[in-house]
Amino acid sequence: MSSALSLSLSHIPKCKPRSEFGHTHMPQRANQASKRPKAAGTSRRRLLESTLLGAAGAGLALARPSRAEPEAPAETTSSRMSYSRFLQYLDENAVKRVDLFENGTVAIAEILNPALNKIQRVKVQLPGLPQELLRKLKEKDVDFAAHPVEVNMVAAFLDLLGNLAFPLILIGALLLRQSSSNAPGGGPNLPFGLGRSKAKFQMEPSTGVTFDDVAGVDEAKQDFQEIVEFLRNPEKFAALGARIPKGVLLVGPPGTGKTLLAKAIAGEAGVPFFSISGSEFIEMFVGVGASRVRDLFNKAKANAPCLVFIDEIDAVGRQRGTGIGGGNDEREQTLNQLLTEMDGFSGNGGVIVLAATNRPEILDAALLRPGRFDRQVTVGLPDIRGREEILKVHSSGKKLAKDVSLSVIAMRTPGFSGADLANLMNEAAILAGRRGKTQITSKEIDDAIDRIVAGMEGTSMTDGKSKILVAYHEVGHAVCATLTPGHDPVQKVSLIPRGQARGLTWFIPGEDPTLVTKKQLFARIVGGLGGRAAEEVIFGEPEVTSGAAGDLQQVSQIARQMVTTFGMSELGPWALTDPMVQSSDVVLRMLARNNMSEKLAEDIDAAVRNIVQKAYEVAKEHVRKNREAIDHIVEVLLEKETISGDEFRALLSEFTDVPPASQSLDSKDVREMITA
Repeated sequence: MSSALSLSLSHIPKCKPRSEFGHTHMPQRANQASKRPKAAGTSRRRLLESTLLGAAGAGLALARPSRAEPEAPAETTSSRMSYSRFLQYLDENAVKRVDLFENGTVAIAEILNPALNKIQRVKVQLPGLPQELLRKLKEKDVDFAAHPVEVNMVAAFLDLLGNLAFPLILIGALLLRQSSSNAPGGGPNLPFGLGRSKAKFQMEPSTGVTFDDVAGVDEAKQDFQEIVEFLRNPEKFAALGARIPKGVLLVGPPGTGKTLLAKAIAGEAGVPFFSISGSEFIEMFVGVGASRVRDLFNKAKANAPCLVFIDEIDAVGRQRGTGIGGGNDEREQTLNQLLTEMDGFSGNGGVIVLAATNRPEILDAALLRPGRFDRQVTVGLPDIRGREEILKVHSSGKKLAKDVSLSVIAMRTPGFSGADLANLMNEAAILAGRRGKTQITSKEIDDAIDRIVAGMEGTSMTDGKSKILVAYHEVGHAVCATLTPGHDPVQKVSLIPRGQARGLTWFIPGEDPTLVTKKQLFARIVGGLGGRAAEEVIFGEPEVTSGAAGDLQQVSQIARQMVTTFGMSELGPWALTDPMVQSSDVVLRMLARNNMSEKLAEDIDAAVRNIVQKAYEVAKEHVRKNREAIDHIVEVLLEKETISGDEFRALLSEFTDVPPASQSLDSKDVREMITA
């Protein structure tokens, strides 16, 4: 039966092995049955042959006829084979043929199995296509061929579609832009809305701020009340031939209330209100800033009369010709468009532009001229009366104890802006809540001032040499300042570290320092050198510390200003430095020319040194004459760590006469200055 079956199979064409790579077709052999004509019943014969071959692979032995000639080895298909095993078969001359696919990373090898007398087709993953392998295949006389990678049309089409996606979207956006620009009321001619203004628009402004919420800037409020009245009742001014101002520029330090004033104007006028920041005009794309300016003013003209508020206008209004790109700078093109919109051929009737900046010196001159910004309103730091009014606004809604005096707080906070005072009252409320109190007392406000000015309170110093040195240093400041006429009175002396300072001596001004005399400046230098003088006189020059570094920096700055800016030296009353050299803008400082000669620079240095040296001798003299008083005050300070100004003056008056704690000049001082 087996013999008959084998003989019958000899006329059946063999089934072509199936490729392990999907649609990859293997090369046909000359001895394969695919070149023979197909007979009837081929599918039945292939099924029978596959069944018999599967049985042979599972280890079933089939009877074969006895022949004199050797039988050709059968061909079967196996699974994967490791690269090392493949090399072993190659060394044994068992590899008959190798087909390379996927750029030589995959091989289909025909390997003769001598035990089974069969050719097996296996898949081998190659580490690239090493030259050693090719050399060995040639040495073993192995028939090998490389097959190109077939192109996947679906994947290629998807890749092409992905590459063309962005150009197609861009072309569609450009076509949409063209259609929208041709339509009535179309937007700016830039795709994706890049040229549209980012200004926030309120048809009926609901800022929640009125002039009652703005305090401490009465002059600025008066100017803006006129504009509000002009918007409400333009006929009253038009009958007299007056025209509404085109622009108002708010100038002042940060935190003085420029943006708050703009909100108050919008809330009071009740006209459409646009608000935008100067930085929102500038983008990395060329032409976007100018397009946004055009779009903003087109919307404003459509809603005239209206207000347009540009905050931090210095971001776009800087002087032209100072940029990297020269006249073609994108920022300068935006400024040119702004100048044209504010006062050009088309005009901007009914549109009032409000702008705010804290750096007016860098703005372009064409932007500041009348016709664009007709008014420049200075919103400066509030005086003592203004600070008290601001404190009343920010203390409303807060529970203050009866011992809190807003006038005293205003006196203790010279140089504070409206934002600083608002922060002060908020910090005091936080401290009161942290301490479990139901009201804000003077203690919380005092601690809040110290925290804002000097920093967070640190850990108290332990008793030792460092604490004694700091105590003498701070008492030296207080004694030299108190005994020098013209200095601010001492408010308190503390050994509690704050920020970088190990100890602090606080002074409270008698009045706002709007005008400072030469006498007062010299007294400040003496007071600033009092700490270093106490260290040198009491402990000796080798024991002076680095604690006076900040004091020496302030003293040197005051002395140099007396010589170069205020004309308070033997060099005479004339300015010795270019204002642009002292500008806060880096570009202006680079463009400034230094016309000072070397001889004049030497004279300035000598005059500064003369002032500082003279003040230092005065400070050391105060320490020598009041050594006993300083020792006594230091003992009290080491025990309490903080003493008030009144307590300090009481302790000092036990040893010497203390001048009245006042900075203001009386009529006698004025007469002495005139006669001198």
